[in-house]
Amino acid sequence: MPATAPPVDPSSAAFAQARAWVRAAGHIAVLTGAGVSAESGVPTFRDAHTGLWARFKPEDLATEEAFRRDPQRVWDWYAERRERLKDVQPNAGHRALAAFQRRHPGRLTLITQNVDGLHQKAGAEGVLALHGNLFADRWLDPCPLASRPSQACVTQVAEPGRPPRCAACGNRLRPGVVWFGEMLPAEVLEAAERAALRCQLMLVVGTAGAVYPASGLAHMARQAGARVVVLNPEPTELDDVAELCLRTTSAQGLPALLDVAGD
Repeated sequence: MPATAPPVDPSSAAFAQARAWVRAAGHIAVLTGAGVSAESGVPTFRDAHTGLWARFKPEDLATEEAFRRDPQRVWDWYAERRERLKDVQPNAGHRALAAFQRRHPGRLTLITQNVDGLHQKAGAEGVLALHGNLFADRWLDPCPLASRPSQACVTQVAEPGRPPRCAACGNRLRPGVVWFGEMLPAEVLEAAERAALRCQLMLVVGTAGAVYPASGLAHMARQAGARVVVLNPEPTELDDVAELCLRTTSAQGLPALLDVAGD
């Protein structure tokens, strides 16, 4: 269930200070985590691990080794997660970020650890999805025929299955998320690091700050001279990095923080 927080008081001194920093910042980086989506009813990774799947460890369904060992079981688990989330809608926090981007083009870079696509569904542009996209697929391996150009697949076309396979070479599709033990997509991480280094303000929203390298972006921003503001109803591991901690959820806090800032 979404975390409960007291009503936001936009007239408080803390919010007044944070809004002043938003107005003054030429570039803002926002790092979001599972708490943002929880307010839309999206279960966390471990909360999604229920029912039929309760006898498995989450890590056993989210590694390349698990997929190669039992691709149908892993594919089916992700298919169930997709089905549960396909009709979930963005909440006020997602919409506030997208609206700010529309009003202030180029001023806000959105970095997320979430794989549910809700920021994109809300209309956010250029979202840096550190952990991939639950609704995207990619090929498990390079085309096995690539070493024989005359036989290599020009376009791999997946035949339906659990998981789907390339009709020509047998390569399998896998979910387009970052599994345990995998590196974050290099281009996405590099873009996030550039945003952290150039921003004057970083908002850390709905994340406990326990997962690296994502949480390291807040340290990077602070060391580069940016102000860091945490929005979270509970204490986080990044509170010591922040100049200001607003104990509120994203759906409550972001509209109050961003709706008038810079206007």
